Order: sequence, then structure tokens, then C-alpha cells
Amino acid sequence: MAGPDEQRIFVASQWQLMWWRFRRHKVAVASGGVVIGFYLAVLGADFLAYADPNASEAQRSLMPPQPVYWFDGWRFSPHVYAVKGARDPQTFKRVYRADPGQKISIRFFAGGFEYRFLGLIPMTRHLIGVDGGLDAGKTIFVLGTDVQGRDLWSRLMYSTRISLTIGLFGVTVSLVLGVVLGGLSGFYGGIADTLIQRVIEILRSIPTIPLWMGLAAALPRDWSILQIYFAITIIISLLGWTELARVVRGRFLAMREEDFVVSARLVGCSQMRTIFVHMVPSFMSHIIAATTLALPAMIISETALSFLGLGLRPPAMSWGVLLQQAQNVQTVAISPWLMIPAVPVIIVVMAFNFLGDGLRDAADPYGR
Repeated sequence: MAGPDEQRIFVASQWQLMWWRFRRHKVAVASGGVVIGFYLAVLGADFLAYADPNASEAQRSLMPPQPVYWFDGWRFSPHVYAVKGARDPQTFKRVYRADPGQKISIRFFAGGFEYRFLGLIPMTRHLIGVDGGLDAGKTIFVLGTDVQGRDLWSRLMYSTRISLTIGLFGVTVSLVLGVVLGGLSGFYGGIADTLIQRVIEILRSIPTIPLWMGLAAALPRDWSILQIYFAITIIISLLGWTELARVVRGRFLAMREEDFVVSARLVGCSQMRTIFVHMVPSFMSHIIAATTLALPAMIISETALSFLGLGLRPPAMSWGVLLQQAQNVQTVAISPWLMIPAVPVIIVVMAFNFLGDGLRDAADPYGR
């Protein structure tokens, strides 16, 4: 006689089996938490940024990160020391030195520049800040500043929003194209299958770098940031659907003669209903896993394109745009904090890959 655990498995749905198996993959669960955290940062980028990301000042160019001191003696009192800039008499470069005699207290939920939370609610509160935060002499720079004296932490928060939403929108469009075209190719076969597969082969055979250079040159220079944003998203999506389409086609070829598909035809279901109501849901778990693994590729594509100057351009903010200032080896050697935007790229890509591995394993709930 089957035990309670076995009986629960027998009556569980496919999604329940996936969830139970996914929970056993501790690394994937932790990676899922990291991904959720980053997308919460996307929603609250304005709240997490304590300074206007476009506010620049030449007097604080390439300021190093300020260490945060959490205690003042035994008392919890987060603060930084004020920084003073001066010219080195030998190199004539601007150097910054901390002034231990002047403490700048860090306040939680402090006032700052005005923004609209979620694009709707006017707010001036930020996660951290200082008293009189709009005063340049009382501003903190926990990750330093860039060449133009703009706060790197605040720019990183806004860049996270752009880079992650481009990946999300790009994968959504690729998912729709891959499932629809791959499904039509595998379900109908014949001329439709031949045409779609030839298009896929042509797209996959085009050299990537010359293609990006040509597309970057084709984008008008007078386009707004929003127009370039959507153009980059659509371009990445139009070139990223081919792999998923091949996977969906293979699944449809294997499934179109299955009993439940034949039964759906016999009872009078239309072809579109057969595809999207009966066939696609049967391997939705595999589509989710493939989508999760495709997201980091989209993010890397946008970052690499913007880094090379072929994607988003200043004054837009993305991880690739921030890393453009780190193209010069000498600049990186003098100001290594300019490489900090590479850290979230690495973390997000690894988190998505581990999450995708966990979902891929969970997609086969009957496997060992």
C-alpha cells in the first residue's frame, strides 16, 4: 500500500511536482531570491538612489568610494568622513583626502531629490541620505564618482532598471516569436516548416559583430533615448528567438501524433486551439526553463553592445554605458571603482544560470 507521500505525488499536478523538486535545489532557490531582489531594485531605483544621477560637478571628478563607518564608539551611528580635494604638487592631479574632523551622518529614509515612485506617486524620501543632502558639501559617495563627478551608486541603480528591463522585454518578444513560429513549423510542416527553418538558418549564419555595427549605424543619431531603448530591445529580440523556435519545433514534431492531440482534432478543436490550449501547456515547464536561461544572454548582449558603443549611448544609463568609461586600461588602473558596474552583471548572469538549471531539472518532476 502506498504511503501518504507517494499518494500525494500520484494526485499532484505537474506544477506542484515542479515546485517540490525545485525547492530541493538550494542553489536555484537562492538564485531566485537574488533575481527577485534585483527586480525589486528595478522597481525602487529612485528610492535606492540618494543623489540625482545626472547631477555633475567638476570639483568631485573621479572621487574614490567613501568607506562607511557603522559605529561611533559603541553607538550605532553610520557616517562617512568628509572628503577634501587638492592638487598634487608633483603630478598636478586632483587627489582626495578624508577629513576625520568632519563627520557626515547617514540617515535612513532621508529627504532628497524629488521623483515619482512607480511613475505615479510623488516622493522625496530615499533609503539613505544625509541632512541637507542637496548641499554638495554634505553628499556621500559610497561607490565614488565618474569622470564628470556623478554619483556612481545612483547611476548604477538607474542602470539596473534599464539593463534588466531590456532583457525582460527582449525575452518576452523572443518567447512569443519562438513559440508561435516554432509551433507553426512543427505542427504544419511542409512549405511553412521549410520557410521558417531557412529563415532561422540565415539569421544564425550572419556574423554578429558586423551585423551589430550595421544596425548601430542605421539607427538615427537624433533619436531619443526611449526610441533607441525600444529599437535595441526589438533588434535583440528579432535575433534571439531562433534557438527557442528550434526547441519548440522538435517538441511539436514529437507530439503532433500523440493520442491527446489526435483526440483534440477528432472532437473538432481548431488548429490554433489544439496548438495553444493542448500542446503548448504540455511543455510549458521547458519553455520557462529555456526563457530563464535566455535572459542572461539578453542582458550580456545589451551590456556588450553598449560597452562597444553600438547600443545605448549617453545620456542613457545602462551597465554597458557605465562600463564605457572603463575601456581605457590606464583609467581603470587609476580609478578601479569604474569597474564596479561589472559586478552586478556577473551576479545576475550567474543567478539566472543557476535558476535556469534548477527549473530545467524541476521540469522533469519524475526524474531522479
